[in-house]
Amino acid sequence: MLSRVADSLYWMSRYLERAEHTTRLLDVNLNLMLDESPISAERRWLRVLQALNNPKDIHWKGDPYELVRSLTFDLDSPSSILSLLIAARENSRHVREQISTEQWHRLNSLYLQVTRPELQRNHEPGTMAVEPDFPTEFLQSVMEAAHQFQGVSDSTMSHGEGWQFIQVGRYIERASATASLLVAYHDDLWGERTLEKHESNEYLDWMGLLRSATAFEAYCKVYTADLTPDRILEFLLLDEEFPHSLRFSIDSMQQALKAIDRNSGGVRTEPLQRIAGKVRASLAYNSVDEIFEQGVVPYLQRLQVQLSEIHETMYNLYIDFTIQSALTGAAT
Repeated sequence: MLSRVADSLYWMSRYLERAEHTTRLLDVNLNLMLDESPISAERRWLRVLQALNNPKDIHWKGDPYELVRSLTFDLDSPSSILSLLIAARENSRHVREQISTEQWHRLNSLYLQVTRPELQRNHEPGTMAVEPDFPTEFLQSVMEAAHQFQGVSDSTMSHGEGWQFIQVGRYIERASATASLLVAYHDDLWGERTLEKHESNEYLDWMGLLRSATAFEAYCKVYTADLTPDRILEFLLLDEEFPHSLRFSIDSMQQALKAIDRNSGGVRTEPLQRIAGKVRASLAYNSVDEIFEQGVVPYLQRLQVQLSEIHETMYNLYIDFTIQSALTGAAT
């Protein structure tokens, strides 16, 4: 596969996954605003920004609706939902002949929906504060469209090398997002602050974290409605069957990398497989108690570093490689 095609498929998938994750965080936290005090609201929105890796030029100024507007429509920020969807659509346009007609129609329709001129005029800076009911329907429609695109991709595109690059993009982004989400919630769920909080606020935080990972119903089916921080961490880190857990995401990413490796045409992939294998082993063979002993945040930060190494190594092997390295790999 041409490196530029692999690059566009990979980033199309990552941008769309990131947009869906951002949309879900905003939707969940807007709904939880009805049950919290102004002090806890501020902490909640600062935590949202931390979970999104503190996007540049987007800051908490005391108005949740203005923050949501910026994270949704601000074209000056590459982290806004609108910017991410435009980037995903642009990458899909570059590989129009490699994806299915259904994939293109679904993503292009979403692009046309979110870039309507009247939508931009209605949500310029300062306008959202007077319409707090706005975001829910819009955010829900974006999430549904992103889920539809994933379903269409799986059912209409041949599961060859191109599809595997889409899977790598989806799951490396999802794993990184889940790790950042857990780090953002650490102080409130597993740190010293938990000793100072009121029980009702704790429940909202637990439920907010699970809903932010689309995990509330799935968690309850495993543990019933007994929400405890240790079990929540265990589920979101180590459950091998839940699609948004770190273990499931890493397993899926590694399977896609192995499939690409089988079609690599002589490229030496041992470094990439070694890093991915270490990450998978750390989740498959560690218990939640052992992770607590290591420290939750240091463990997650090491994992994020390893995900960055996987991204960089994959890029060097398949996308941003030199002609000399390709010839050397083929010769060996």
